[in-house]
Amino acid sequence: MATYFQGLDPKNWENEVIRPHDLKKKIKKFPSIVMYPSSHDIRPIHLKESIQMLEKILKVGNDVLIVSKPHFECISKICETFTDYKNQILFRFTIGSTDSEVLKFWETNAPSFEERFESLKYCFNQKWNTSISAEPILSKNVQELITKLSPFVTESIWIGPAQQLKKRLSTNGHGDPITLQKADELEKWQFDPQFIQHLYDTYKDNDMIRWKWDYLKEFSKIEIRESQADIS
Repeated sequence: MATYFQGLDPKNWENEVIRPHDLKKKIKKFPSIVMYPSSHDIRPIHLKESIQMLEKILKVGNDVLIVSKPHFECISKICETFTDYKNQILFRFTIGSTDSEVLKFWETNAPSFEERFESLKYCFNQKWNTSISAEPILSKNVQELITKLSPFVTESIWIGPAQQLKKRLSTNGHGDPITLQKADELEKWQFDPQFIQHLYDTYKDNDMIRWKWDYLKEFSKIEIRESQADIS
């Protein structure tokens, strides 16, 4: 998003820059939950500024959905700082695989699975509201991911495929053959009919699991086929 909207070069887009004028903005009370951040992760390098912004959002009475690939240092500090606002905060941690090598490939420089899992357990044990974003899912073994994470989730686990994957890779300067091949493989199994059928059969009655629109469309096709089979 930094490259697409702000004209940054793909070679330096990950060098995040604080926008001081945004930190000075007056925050109002919004009618619905506020997602923070909306286009970046909370990282140690700008943790101070993130806490500053979160304080402004929370103090006027907003409910906040904190979305990030969690660095334990950041999450534990946020919990420590905003204990009085516990009822206004829902954490949503991005965890698309239990395999740290897979995460390292697709989300370079982001925390390992172990650190993300530690952050989730920490929040749960401290009685914070927790949820998971597995969108996109990055490994086929979704069942392992859900089984491992769900005991520490109080709200929901969102599952979805990659969105505009090759376009995003191209925008960020990752058009090498190996990456594009892995992108092809990822997109292929994410929409494999047997894989989608497995997701549907396994989790259609699980109230904790929420599905992104691409999978809901595929599930609708399955339900139509099942309905037609029942009629015939």
